[in-house]
Amino acid sequence: METTEPGAWVACAMSGGVDSSVAAALLQRQGFHVIGVTMRLWDDGTEHPRACCALTAVDDAKRVAVRLGIPHYVVDFTDEFRRQVIDDFIAEYRVGRTPNPCIRCNRFVKFATLLAHTRGLGATYLATGHYARVAQDGARWSVRRGVDAGKDQSYALYGLTQAQLAHTLLPIGELQKTETRALAAELGLRVAGKPDSQEICFIPDNDYGRFLREAAPAVTQPGPIIDRAGQQVGTHDGVAFYTIGQRRRLGVAIPAPRFVTALDAARNTVTIGPREEALACTVTAFDVVPGKWDADALRTPRRVTAMVRYRMTPQPALAHRDGDRLHVTFDTPQFAVTPGQAVVCYDGDDVVCGGTIV
Repeated sequence: METTEPGAWVACAMSGGVDSSVAAALLQRQGFHVIGVTMRLWDDGTEHPRACCALTAVDDAKRVAVRLGIPHYVVDFTDEFRRQVIDDFIAEYRVGRTPNPCIRCNRFVKFATLLAHTRGLGATYLATGHYARVAQDGARWSVRRGVDAGKDQSYALYGLTQAQLAHTLLPIGELQKTETRALAAELGLRVAGKPDSQEICFIPDNDYGRFLREAAPAVTQPGPIIDRAGQQVGTHDGVAFYTIGQRRRLGVAIPAPRFVTALDAARNTVTIGPREEALACTVTAFDVVPGKWDADALRTPRRVTAMVRYRMTPQPALAHRDGDRLHVTFDTPQFAVTPGQAVVCYDGDDVVCGGTIV
């Protein structure tokens, strides 16, 4: 098993932002041989300065690399990103699920395609600017929460395999965000005050409606809003524009508050009901990825804390695996459990497993 001894070659994924820039600088301080790598993941023919893959971001990454005195390369993964992330994003909306493209990108592009590419170039490790840590307990690796609870990104990294984690470094996982910016300023990096990039890079104008109308018009067609009994109570603008738990902009004339409780793309219906109908105790997930605990560890129910969305407070639950499915039963009902999102289970700060909600 390789160790993270200084002197090894590390490819640092540099997005042009402050986090990945400081990650590269910290690795250099620690004595690693650092190579900066920026991925070109998409190009819609326009330029949005806050998008992580914009030309300006590539320029910012290159300037940081020059400042640090490290080589910098740009790699084109647009085809892989389209296939693994954008096409999946569209396909999920077509079947009425709400995907998390950042999780998908981490799992299949950053820590698969990019890791394999940089390993082929001779780098032992791939590093990123995520606020999380990599931990090893005996023969098992796991993603561990970042020290900065407000920026922790372990939820979005649950899909990393044991082989990927063995070659992953997350240098800023021990830092608070304020410390990261202070270090960038201390190093004289121009990105020290740069705003964080937005969440979904391939929709930089944040206009989901425009993107989905162009990419998947079938899920942007009006249809009936129904109640639990199947009675029509209104008309929706397209199932893709609604999420489980949504209350605003329903356009129904019902005096009591109503929330979206189900989406059915095949029938083109949006179901609404009182808040209690948007609560669930048990969550089932597929495409399960083991973390700190191996695939057999959850054959009998075990206590965990779990999250069903990014940045929620982890809640106590009982988790177990049945075949290829993960079942998580929360101690208290959870609001707006959304198919297509991830349920991620923790043992303390360590991710033990996660999967995609059915």
